[in-house]
Amino acid sequence: MIYADHAATTKLSQTAIHAMLSCMEENWGNPSSLYRFGQKAAEALNEARERIAACIGAEPGEIYFTSGGSEANNQAIISAAKNGERKGKKHIISSAFEHHAVLHTLKKLEKEGFQIELLPVHENGTIHPEQVADAIREDTCLVSIMYANNEIGSILPIPEIGVICRERKVPFHTDAVQAIGHIPVDVKAQNIDLLSLSAHKFHGPKGAGVLYARRGIFLTNLIEGGAQERGKRGGTENLPAIMGMAAALKEACCHMEENNKKILLLRTQLIEGLSKIPHAALNGDLQHRLPGNVSFCFEGIEGESLLLLLDDKGICASSGSACTSGSLDPSHVLLAIGRPHEVAHGSLRLSLGAENTEEEVAQILKAVPEVVEYLRNISPLWKDKQCGKKAFIL
Repeated sequence: MIYADHAATTKLSQTAIHAMLSCMEENWGNPSSLYRFGQKAAEALNEARERIAACIGAEPGEIYFTSGGSEANNQAIISAAKNGERKGKKHIISSAFEHHAVLHTLKKLEKEGFQIELLPVHENGTIHPEQVADAIREDTCLVSIMYANNEIGSILPIPEIGVICRERKVPFHTDAVQAIGHIPVDVKAQNIDLLSLSAHKFHGPKGAGVLYARRGIFLTNLIEGGAQERGKRGGTENLPAIMGMAAALKEACCHMEENNKKILLLRTQLIEGLSKIPHAALNGDLQHRLPGNVSFCFEGIEGESLLLLLDDKGICASSGSACTSGSLDPSHVLLAIGRPHEVAHGSLRLSLGAENTEEEVAQILKAVPEVVEYLRNISPLWKDKQCGKKAFIL
């Protein structure tokens, strides 16, 4: 099998597995306990916090462990909203193509009386910093813009947006789940106040994530309980998963440059090859995109059929974002960048990792055109386009 869906999840690295097994065997104590087994576990927890903080330019005391990116997004947004509400500020700025963990949280807040402004996304899959500057008002309590889009891979101008938010004294949150471990991120240098990340996107375990909150930002609890995470998230910490996450992130950051050099070559080959398919279009910006992301729309086909036939050929991919790939609705991301419904249905996302090879890319470039041609040949709609009854879009 060829695995080309790293944006959905990644395989646990041997480094992460070793860290987790060692933790389960040696540090099985409760970090909140005062006896030696507990204190040994607490030391490991602090070490993981320090490692992760160093990878993103934060301080250890600004790192809060969560169950993943979705929980971190929820806590960041709700905290900023409640902080703003206490000051009479209930206006939140975000974008139309955020992850649903952000969009659904914003929809919930909208029902509570907050004004949500979703900035339109440009055709190349980005938000201009000027859009944010123009949208900020006196009652704006949060700007939340993702670092990199999970579906089309476009990298947003986060440092520039961070400068604007800091100058205007508006808290700035970024969902960096797809970015962390793949491109350099420095929360201090980039004026980021709140950031979310998830371990399983960089060869760590599922069910582990981090919320970075700049010192001085008050967090609203989502989970009440004990005094864990400085009283901001109740529940005994999942120490093995946290240790695996810290080990995986450190490894990813240490090898980022060499990994990206290889992945970029494979991505270029894949984009050039798929671009030769008639009536196909690359989604997102060609230059400002995640190293391993390749997202295309193919006119005249359904993405679900494409995925099933590629699976028969031993290729794992996704249509749209992984979290909604089981849905028949067109991708909200593709609609946001202006793809018509008909075209948005025929999307394919291939996301590469350092484990992929040139031979695998060659197999993908052989299989995808074959499947696209097969699906088009059995489509009445495609026949109508070929004979001129309906116009081509791409």
